[in-house]
Amino acid sequence: MSACGTKAVSVIGFIGSVFSPWYKWSGRRDPANHCCINVATYGKGGRFTMTDRGRDALRTSADTLQVGPSEMHWDGEKLIISINEISSLPLVSRVRGTITVTPKAITSVELALTEDGAHIWRPFAPDSDISVALEAEGWKWDGHGYFDANFGIRALETDFSFWTWGRYPTAVGATCIYDAQRRDGTVIDTAIAFDQTGAAQLIGAPPAVPFKRSLWQVKRTTRADVGVVPKQVLPMLDAPFYSRSAVQTQINGEVVTGVHEALDLDRFRSPFLKPMLACRVPRRAGWAW
Repeated sequence: MSACGTKAVSVIGFIGSVFSPWYKWSGRRDPANHCCINVATYGKGGRFTMTDRGRDALRTSADTLQVGPSEMHWDGEKLIISINEISSLPLVSRVRGTITVTPKAITSVELALTEDGAHIWRPFAPDSDISVALEAEGWKWDGHGYFDANFGIRALETDFSFWTWGRYPTAVGATCIYDAQRRDGTVIDTAIAFDQTGAAQLIGAPPAVPFKRSLWQVKRTTRADVGVVPKQVLPMLDAPFYSRSAVQTQINGEVVTGVHEALDLDRFRSPFLKPMLACRVPRRAGWAW
């Protein structure tokens, strides 16, 4: 998010593009044949890009993920993301430039999201600085950022029905909230506070509190002190099964504003949703270097 709070970006590198209808229709047998660097910019002039690419577009090394024209590179101190994508309908245009994420520290935290470890969340750097330099008017700014990864060997909708996640910058670092409902009836109910050295501590965050649903009526909750109702302060991504937005809340006495996500996997598993997604997620199987 920008320091002024009016703009934000998200970039996700996928090997096995979990939200791609093309990957689902393929039977999810070959993750490398459905890879993507998804870029979304939020605020005035925001764009969305998510092109499902084939295995010829994928190159990886110990420090670089390259998918077609875009790449993420770790130089030992910072993550440098070079973007050259085309946004999807209805605002078709080129999204090009560089985003640099500089962690204040790297954590050693991993959280198994299922008992058998089929899904893992790895928050590498919950407290980071971000510098955005895109080739568009008003899209050169600095702010606070976040860098994590998720790993899984089963489809998300197989093991989960719903989850919410939030990352909130604090005076001493950042707090991450992970609340999820598993299909076996158990839940994840986790709040972790990170300081600027990367040290992590489980905290007793207040209960989850519902707040206004998204435009697509996806339910939303996050943690909030008694008597406080969280509120959206910047709309980001709004889909029939997914909401991402900047949300203000109060946790253990501190007013915080951070990125919040809600994911309804009951909706996502509906076969009627996949053709809609295909309009926003084009498939480009071939690639020549």
